Amino acid sequence: MSRFTQENTSKFVQTPEWKMHYNEAGEGPVVIMVHGSGAGATGWANFHRNVDAFVDAGYRVILMDCPGFGKSDPLVTAEPRFVINARAIKSLMDALDIDKAHLVGNSMGGGSALGFAVQYPERLDRMILMGSGGVGRTSLFTPLPMEGIKLLFGVYRDPSLENLKKMLDVFVYDSSALTEELINLRHKSILANPQHLENFLKSIDLSKFQMGDFTANLPDIKHPTLITWGRDDRFVPIDWSLKLLNGLPDARLHVFSQCGHWAQWEHADAFNRLVIDFLKH
Repeated sequence: MSRFTQENTSKFVQTPEWKMHYNEAGEGPVVIMVHGSGAGATGWANFHRNVDAFVDAGYRVILMDCPGFGKSDPLVTAEPRFVINARAIKSLMDALDIDKAHLVGNSMGGGSALGFAVQYPERLDRMILMGSGGVGRTSLFTPLPMEGIKLLFGVYRDPSLENLKKMLDVFVYDSSALTEELINLRHKSILANPQHLENFLKSIDLSKFQMGDFTANLPDIKHPTLITWGRDDRFVPIDWSLKLLNGLPDARLHVFSQCGHWAQWEHADAFNRLVIDFLKH
């Protein structure tokens, strides 16, 4: 059992734009983990299987709820989501007096990390991207939107427990590994903040689904970057990992077999070892 819980790590901070919620544990160099865009997503739901290993390795771990998610303030905007989240990361760091941090970003969180690298390069140390967005809207391999994205919007439009389970089944390679704890965690988050779902759909319409595209910026992002992907990702096409690997000057790629969109959860132990080794060397 983890010695950390959602409750004993929960904190709030007021930034100039939003009151933001985050979970925090440990001491040392800061690792900020940024979640994806699925309904009910939170820092804790995405990354609770990673906290102990990173704390034990000597890191201060922060799992943030992006604006419009979890217990952070609601948000309706036409701005690209990755740009807003990058600004939210900086605001959180400013409020907590953090000069520099490593970023771990999954899906939307990966696109947000890329946005942060572009906008605030001096505040970023190393970057870990998992099934990341932020590199366009076309795939060489797969017709878009992929199956998982269709199911994701199905939950936003009708947040029933049945629709949530359908989406989560596609998140991972082996759906039998999904726990009732995880399903209930996501569902409780949806029920606690139903306005986030409606606001997300409004924002998608206002922005014309422009989340942010940093493809042209990749050669200028000099930070050491670890790209991780699930070979069986049904949300974000795997050829985007090659686009990142080709475009980023200091990047390496690890593909997990028998893995969906959630390497940090589905292969938590291997993911923790891989990322900690990357950060320390």
